[in-house]
Amino acid sequence: MTAQPRSFYSFDDYLEGERAAERECRDERHEYVDGEVFAVTGASWEHNLITANFTGELHARLKGRPCFVLSNDMRVRVESANTGTYPDVAVLCGEPSFYDDRRDTVTNPTLLVEVLSPSSEGYDRGGKFAAYRQLPSLRQYVLVAQDRIAVDVLTREPDQRWVLTAYDALDQTLVLDAIDCAVPLADIYAKVELHRGEDCAHPHHKPQAIARTAGFPCRTPRIWLSLRACSGTVPASARRCSSVGRATHS
Repeated sequence: MTAQPRSFYSFDDYLEGERAAERECRDERHEYVDGEVFAVTGASWEHNLITANFTGELHARLKGRPCFVLSNDMRVRVESANTGTYPDVAVLCGEPSFYDDRRDTVTNPTLLVEVLSPSSEGYDRGGKFAAYRQLPSLRQYVLVAQDRIAVDVLTREPDQRWVLTAYDALDQTLVLDAIDCAVPLADIYAKVELHRGEDCAHPHHKPQAIARTAGFPCRTPRIWLSLRACSGTVPASARRCSSVGRATHS
């Protein structure tokens, strides 16, 4: 296989492509990692249920307070890490800070939530957390498994250490000190039927191939090779995209 040239884009180029997709009603999103662009693929039934449950529970608890609960359509910009992501849930307490006057990219979340899948868990725990913890405003980072009862909460201490608290039973209550509220795990996992390990362990599992999206023709980047999952395959969500907002549907 012939190596393809690496393509790098500014964050503003990336934003231009994302906003063009929104204007043209193209159902596609991408994340930005230090000059490279990655397609964000659709999520599973369980992933969507957990995200909806968590968003609803937080909204109910925070609706009378100066905090905002944001869905996975809101971008988060980490300037110092040069990233732009779509966390599954974001909570922002106080006055929101936006990247520009379009008000579609925030820079000061208080709490971020990612729902894990076998193909993304390594990145969510590693590279993505390394970027998120450079946000001065971020006080807690929550990782929720979708194939088992497991929630990890990473909390920033006053001395800047991050401390892990793990939950693994439905009768436990998730304590979120950053936003002064608590959520029972039974509510987070309400109506979710767990299928432990199916995404990777099933012998007939085949990662969905994504050849290209309308705005960003994609290929698998070398930087993801260390994050292989599912018996050595590279997840479809880890496709690097080679142009910004200029390609058309083929």
